[in-house]
Amino acid sequence: MTPIQVGILGCVLLLVLLASSMPAAFVMATVGVLGFAIIRSPGAALSMITSDLYQTLSSYSLTVIPLFVFMGQVAFHAGISRRLFNTAYQWLGALPGGLAMATVGACTGFGAICGSGPATAATMASVALPEMRRFRYDMELGSGAVAAGGSLGMLIPPSVVFIVYAIMTEQSVGKLFIAGIVPGLFIATLFCGTIYLNCIRNPHMGPRGPHTTWRQKFASLGGVAETLAIFVLVMGGMFLGYFTPTEAAAIGAAGTLIVALVKRQLTWRVLVRSIQETIRTSCMVMIIVAGAVMLGHFLAVTRIPFALASWLSGLPLPGWAIMGFIILFYLICGCFVDALALILLTIPIFYPVIVELGYDPIWFGVIIVVVTQMGVISPPVGVNAYVVSGIERDIPLQTVFKGALPFLGALIVAAALLVAFPQIVLFLPGLVK
Repeated sequence: MTPIQVGILGCVLLLVLLASSMPAAFVMATVGVLGFAIIRSPGAALSMITSDLYQTLSSYSLTVIPLFVFMGQVAFHAGISRRLFNTAYQWLGALPGGLAMATVGACTGFGAICGSGPATAATMASVALPEMRRFRYDMELGSGAVAAGGSLGMLIPPSVVFIVYAIMTEQSVGKLFIAGIVPGLFIATLFCGTIYLNCIRNPHMGPRGPHTTWRQKFASLGGVAETLAIFVLVMGGMFLGYFTPTEAAAIGAAGTLIVALVKRQLTWRVLVRSIQETIRTSCMVMIIVAGAVMLGHFLAVTRIPFALASWLSGLPLPGWAIMGFIILFYLICGCFVDALALILLTIPIFYPVIVELGYDPIWFGVIIVVVTQMGVISPPVGVNAYVVSGIERDIPLQTVFKGALPFLGALIVAAALLVAFPQIVLFLPGLVK
């Protein structure tokens, strides 16, 4: 068989193993090693395993992942997420659906110190849903708002998905972080607009909360001051070139520890739980990345990515049409495959196509994250919906998926506008030298 034929069989085996619910990391590693052994030799495949595992797990660039994850864990256990929610509720609670809007606002703020969509959804589900029950909110709207708002953790910097994309494509982590700010705020605004329109049509879905005075509103801003300070320190330092993304992650983690210590919420129990969760999440991400690297080496020797890039770029179609097919592919596959695993699986294939067509890699990274945001709230494998339903076990999974549908429409509108007007994404990164 030719290398391309082996590559096609490997892709078929990949899909079969993923459909069997085998963990994505082990699927990618298995297919990558077997395929590499067939094309090269078993000895070369064994050498690839040791080399890829060592290079991935000892990578200096990937140290940003455990640092940013640790920052988010300390923020959660120290109560920063609850203070963010309370501040957002003081400002938005009196509006129709104000409590759900406050949840989206708190998700946006927490995403700035977390970096994970499912973690943001889990945090806000435990904080916001009990309050929504107390104010007699429709749980379809409430659970959908939490699941959709949690997806903002994938886009608002610092984002684990952006870090992995940057490493795979050799792009600037700082520029990707900065590129995610405006689209993240834009999508959060669209989510709030979606909630408002739904509650205007059906007032029983999100009753208005009690009015608060301007004095109460401004007094509540102390709840976001710490988050804003950490975000400005991390992003501002990278934006101005004072430190690298890895150094920024370390400074952000230290800053969060200091805030928790000053607030007298840094107990030994909080510290140990934060470290345990950080180790668990970081190991999961590292193993997925290592598996993807092995698969990428297999695909490289098959020449499939380069053949596909030449074929797509040679089609008698405008670039925007080819980009439309790629986005549609991500939208469909995102319903079945975890966002991080999907990006790791497909970037080696589609990135050469994007470069060949002349699209900006930073813009493409943001577009892919926005499209995979749709996947985390879409059936049948919308991970954020599973997280919300798992935390509030009396809310059926189908209720969460149904509640997330209007937000899926908002994400489609956002993706279309970002494709039509790429400067929404590229304006801020363009200011970075």
